[in-house]
Amino acid sequence: MKKIMLLLAYFTVCNSTYSQAEKVDSAIKDLMQKNRIVGLQLAVIKDNVIVKTGYYGLASVEDSIAVDSHTIFSINSITKAFTGVAIMQLVENGKLNLDEPISKYLNKLPKTWQNITVKQIVTHQSGLPEIWDSQGNMLSENSETLLQKIKELPLIFKPGKEFRDSQANYLLLGMLIEKISGQSFEKFISENQYKKAEMKNSIKAGIGDFYNIIKHSAKPYSYFRNNILTNVYQPMPSNLFPAGGIYSTATEMAQWVIALQSNQLINAENLNTLWTPIRLDNGEIYQENGFLDQSSIGFYSSSRVKNPVIASLGGNRNALYIYPKDNVSVIILTNLVGSHPQNFIEEIANLYITIEN
Repeated sequence: MKKIMLLLAYFTVCNSTYSQAEKVDSAIKDLMQKNRIVGLQLAVIKDNVIVKTGYYGLASVEDSIAVDSHTIFSINSITKAFTGVAIMQLVENGKLNLDEPISKYLNKLPKTWQNITVKQIVTHQSGLPEIWDSQGNMLSENSETLLQKIKELPLIFKPGKEFRDSQANYLLLGMLIEKISGQSFEKFISENQYKKAEMKNSIKAGIGDFYNIIKHSAKPYSYFRNNILTNVYQPMPSNLFPAGGIYSTATEMAQWVIALQSNQLINAENLNTLWTPIRLDNGEIYQENGFLDQSSIGFYSSSRVKNPVIASLGGNRNALYIYPKDNVSVIILTNLVGSHPQNFIEEIANLYITIEN
């Protein structure tokens, strides 16, 4: 009788798990159809264990290649979360002080940059000009030309007085990482994050942009041109790779989240610093409109009390949501620019949060 009861309990759990997986697959397929998403990878974490992975649609429309577990996606600006962790790793190792001026670590900076602190750089309070604005996109420039053009531009506000997201901050953060570590940005990330999180496919893919030939990677698409599916051209100067140059899979991103939350990458104190909302010089937390209304070092967050969210977004096509109170995380990577998974990722997260809590 006892054996029968145990078998019944086992099959009940299996059927419940299978039903849960079916619900997620069905929800994802509906969302893909609704948003006309070409290809998608999913990973869900619960209590530091990957409980669901999924691969849907096409990595290449031209060759009818399906997305699978090894398909590599550009994660775009989610790279900034890795860069934020890298900065905190240097802090943790005593090689970098957030309160020191950046001129202590980097030479040949404009006079107006000399007293900007590292903290003001990582929290977007530096006043450095945006590289991509209404006056023209400088992302197409080569690295040396880009840096020189930025140096010639005036600060857009007095450091510490405002918050304004600028890709130029990540250019300097990449320079800091390379100067202090004595390694390339790619090697530092690979040795200190990829290897610790066992991200083997990410190591093979490397860091780059549109010009890199990355085996088994998803091609990017959009509907921006006459509402017809087209390829996307995404070049980027190499000194901006710290802002958007990482390629990975949803499963390996999940492994990275687990390593981060279990203090394998940085300790609990520095993780708290990484995720603490930015405060301006007046002591007030900087807050914007919308759901993700606060920012921290390399991440966004929501100020809502119930089910708070730590998030990172990339290229209007990738989203990572971490729910620290529920110990649930969801990663969605797509190859459709304009799919905005941040608009529907909570539909997937709620299948785990509401059912299991």
